[in-house]
Amino acid sequence: MCPPAPARRPPRDRGRPPVSTARPASVPPAHPVSVVGIGADGWAGLSAGAREALREAEVLIGGARQLDLLPPECAGVRVAWPSPLRPAVPRLLAEYGERRIAVPASGDPMFYGIGRALAEELGPEGVAAGALRVLPHPSSVSYACARLGWPLEDTEVVTLVGRPAARLALSLHEGRRLLVLSADATTPATVAALLTSHGFGPSRMRVLEQLGAEAEAYADGTAESWAHAPGDRLNVIAVECRAAADALRLGTVPGLPDEAYEHDGQLTKRHIRAATLATLAPAPGELLWDVGGGSGSIAIEWMRAHRTCRAVSVERDPVRAERITRNADRLGVPGLHVVTGPAPAALAGLDLPDAVFIGGGLTAPGLLDACWEALRPGGRLVANTVTLESEALLGERHRTYGGELTRLAVAHAVPVGGFTGWRQAMPVTQWSVRKPPASEARSHIGERP
Repeated sequence: MCPPAPARRPPRDRGRPPVSTARPASVPPAHPVSVVGIGADGWAGLSAGAREALREAEVLIGGARQLDLLPPECAGVRVAWPSPLRPAVPRLLAEYGERRIAVPASGDPMFYGIGRALAEELGPEGVAAGALRVLPHPSSVSYACARLGWPLEDTEVVTLVGRPAARLALSLHEGRRLLVLSADATTPATVAALLTSHGFGPSRMRVLEQLGAEAEAYADGTAESWAHAPGDRLNVIAVECRAAADALRLGTVPGLPDEAYEHDGQLTKRHIRAATLATLAPAPGELLWDVGGGSGSIAIEWMRAHRTCRAVSVERDPVRAERITRNADRLGVPGLHVVTGPAPAALAGLDLPDAVFIGGGLTAPGLLDACWEALRPGGRLVANTVTLESEALLGERHRTYGGELTRLAVAHAVPVGGFTGWRQAMPVTQWSVRKPPASEARSHIGERP
């Protein structure tokens, strides 16, 4: 019998808050919702149009700090966002939808701001019909680049607001300029410690506080010698990445050095890993199932390919599962979702994948069937093995369903007495196949034509 298709469940993402899938409000607001960006300079820094929108509002919904920046002439009822914020958006829009609403927001509301949540809630049609009016203010990033003389288009921005600091590790490369959006006054010290632990202690750090206000302040130093006391909670950290002489070099393409991983021998080695990722072909926003995670290297390098790539690593050994989590944090992808349990049972309930990699357990009853059944139409499945039993299974599936069957062999030069010779690693048999589009797909990989 065909195993049931796994039910869908969004994978946990420790790297960023989930994107809302809420439907647009059933009753759109009677008036356009005005979202007004406001900087640290407050009322004085607003344009005439922004001031007018705030004065005319019957209801002002915003963070306590933004509401406190408004003068008494903004006479609307003031409502502070509750925590958690996102679930409150539809309720507040419904509650005050018959009145004129203005939302004072920090800086540019469409740059890691409330503008996104409101646009999602009102929906594309509502936004197109004018239900949302956004009046942006220069963001802290724009101010920081102006103060530093950094071209904005050449500067990478990493936010740590509501996100783990470990995600910064993905952006650490010699000579790169980074702007880090701080969660609070303690973030600079956290960033300095992370840079130092990852071999980037010599990096220059500048903390820019209260950008755009009269109280602007700056702190300067290197990560390894950072000793400044916490300052203002409104700060941006500018980092000029400099690697220590002994720092492990991590590139941007698959095939990181094996020593980048903590492992017990269960690791897809560098050259095989690079070839496997090339075959899996990650693209922005796609989800990978890494079945038989081992040390998590395939899932981790899939996620490193693009910040929006997602992955689930399934590993039956709890010790290895914990190790995968540590490797993911260390290598800048703390959003990797690790599932502890044997496949295929552990696959039930996971979000359906765009690609599947099977690195272990191929002979487990029903595993290949369950992975194929769950794979989205047009998705890719790649399986690696070094055993004759699993190789025979892949050969049989290749004869029936096509794809590519490849033998990957790597040899390394090693000393042989006073000379040098080749030592052959175990060859890897790889089967890769693309699932046909829905109109062409067979219902199950176990069926015969």
